[in-house]
Amino acid sequence: GVEPHLDYNLVPSVVYTHPEVAWVGKTEEQLKADGVEFAKGKFPFAANSRAKTVNDTDGFVKVLTDKKTDKLLGVHIINAQAGEMIHEACLAMEYGASSEDMARVCHAHPTLTEALKGACQLASFGKAINC
Repeated sequence: GVEPHLDYNLVPSVVYTHPEVAWVGKTEEQLKADGVEFAKGKFPFAANSRAKTVNDTDGFVKVLTDKKTDKLLGVHIINAQAGEMIHEACLAMEYGASSEDMARVCHAHPTLTEALKGACQLASFGKAINC
């Protein structure tokens, strides 16, 4: 038959605690060990309107991107809904999206996934702007 396409780097991991912890791709430590120059964007849920509305502001979204190409290399989420949120990052990484690509995607407001957009804005532009 047909060889399946599977990039083990893009398989999401979730720890079902409260808050949940979810990640896909590389960690900062792995990128440093591999000698990869990377940028980082970290957006706290304390600054997210939906998290404030449901009174669950613990955690953050952190994105790691290639410093030269802006391609997403890793996404890490700590939040009560992290396991539900990680899939957008998996899809983006599967198709080679950059943090700028993700920063330009319109997200409904208020939603928790706006934190992913904010982290991508920070990695790509150095600032997060809600729009």
